[in-house]
Amino acid sequence: MTTDPIAAVALRWVARVWSILSIGLVMFFLVGDLEIYFRGVKLPSPTMQEWVGLLLWPFGVAVGLVMAWFREELGGILAVGCLIAFYGWNVAHSGHLPRGPFFFLVAAPGFLFLAAGLVSHHGPARGL
Repeated sequence: MTTDPIAAVALRWVARVWSILSIGLVMFFLVGDLEIYFRGVKLPSPTMQEWVGLLLWPFGVAVGLVMAWFREELGGILAVGCLIAFYGWNVAHSGHLPRGPFFFLVAAPGFLFLAAGLVSHHGPARGL
């Protein structure tokens, strides 16, 4: 049995707490929009192109962050990949990158999960 280096454990738990906060924040906005909708206010429905963006961010990122709790590297790759694809989609769709750090900060735990997975699998060499 091998133990993870302290850095991997620290990265893992920072990523887990941050991922809970990120997903919670996105859910907060979703619930707010649903409340407005149920009060009888007609919200504009997304176009097919906008659904692509929504599937990448926040849904793809959130799925990656949840998956990373069980398979750090795979979930991190999914979250970071969806973030990068979202930025590419946004440039193609609107001609510019999303403004502000919000999208990146919500997906940032994906980078930490990737780092934790890499550190835990490629820790210091033994027997040196």
